[in-house]
Amino acid sequence: MTEAIVKSAEAGSKTFAGSRSRKYNYYEPKGRRSTLYEDVTVDVQPDPERHLLQGWIVSFSDGTPAYSQTRTKIKSSDWHKYRDPNGEWERNHYIRQSSIEKQVALTIQNAKAENQFAILDKTWVKILQEHLGASKHPEYGLGMLFQKAQRDGMTQMINNSILINSSDKLRYAQDIAIYLGEVATMIELDEAKGKENWMNNPVWQGVREVVETFGAATDWAEQLFATNLIYEPLVAELFRSGFLMQYAASHGDYATPTLVSTAEADFERNLDYTAEMFDVFFNDPEYGEENQQLAQRWLEKYVPLCVNASKQLQPIWSQPRVKVTSYVDAFNRAKERFSTILAHLNISLPKGVSL
Repeated sequence: MTEAIVKSAEAGSKTFAGSRSRKYNYYEPKGRRSTLYEDVTVDVQPDPERHLLQGWIVSFSDGTPAYSQTRTKIKSSDWHKYRDPNGEWERNHYIRQSSIEKQVALTIQNAKAENQFAILDKTWVKILQEHLGASKHPEYGLGMLFQKAQRDGMTQMINNSILINSSDKLRYAQDIAIYLGEVATMIELDEAKGKENWMNNPVWQGVREVVETFGAATDWAEQLFATNLIYEPLVAELFRSGFLMQYAASHGDYATPTLVSTAEADFERNLDYTAEMFDVFFNDPEYGEENQQLAQRWLEKYVPLCVNASKQLQPIWSQPRVKVTSYVDAFNRAKERFSTILAHLNISLPKGVSL
C-alpha cells in the first residue's frame, strides 16, 4: 500500500529528518553543538546563496539588494562561516551594558561621597578637562561610523558584531561626558575645554585626521580593519592604558581608571571578534590570498596615519606633575601589541612601512 499523502499544515502532521529535534539543524554549528547565540543569529536574514530560491526579497530603488557584496572589496566563499567568539546578541549585550553603567555610577557616587575629586592634583584636573574631554569625540565619531558600517555587512553575524562595537563606543563617549559633568559639580572644571582641544589643539589633530579619514572610506571591512586592528592598539589604547591608567593614581584619582577600564574591556572583546572575522577572510579557500593582499594595501594606507597621530599625542605625557612612565615606553608597548595582532593573523607590515 502506498502511504497516504498528508496535506494538513498542522504542526506535527508530517515527520521528516530532524522533525522531532528541539534544535535548529539548518546550519552547521562552529562547535560540536549549536549555541543559543547561533540559534538566534545564523540565517536571520534571507540569503539566495543558502535558503532563498526566489532571489532577494528586499532591494533598494536602484536594484541593489539589502545585502550586497559590492560594499566591500573583501571576498568570501562563505560569508556565514564567521561566528562571534564573544557570542554576543541583544539580550546578553544589554545585560553587560547595564552592568557597566551600574559600575560607573557607583564609582562616581562613592568618589563624591568621599569628596575624592577635591583632592585631585591640579595638573591632573587640567588633564581631565582638556584631554579626557577631547577623547570622547573620536569615540563618538567611530561609534557613529560603525552604525553605518553594520548595515553593509553580508550576514547578521557580521552586522551584530559591528553594531555591538558601535554601542560600546557610543556608551563610553557618553560615560566620559556624564563623568566630567559630575566632576564639574564638585570642583572647577570647564566641560567645554574637551571640544575646544579636539577642534584646535595640535596634539589632537592627528587623531582627528585619522577618524575623518576612516569616515571617508566606503568599505565596511576596511573601516573595521583600520579601526580595531590599527588605530585602537596604536592610538586609542595607547592613550587609555598607556597614559590615563598609568598616571591617575599618582595624582589622587581612583575614579577615572574605573571608567577607562570599561573601554579597555570593550576593546579586548572587539579585538577578538575582529581578529576572528579577518582570520576567516584571510584563510578563505578561494579568496584568502587576495584578501591578504588587500590587507597589505590597507596597512600601507593607515599605519603611517595612526603612527603620526600617536606621536602628536606625545606632549600629553609631560603635562602631569608626577612622571610615572614615558611616552616612549608607552608607545613601545603599543607597537608590541600591534605586532602581536599582525602575527596572530599571519600578516606583516608592507615593505617601506615602519613603526
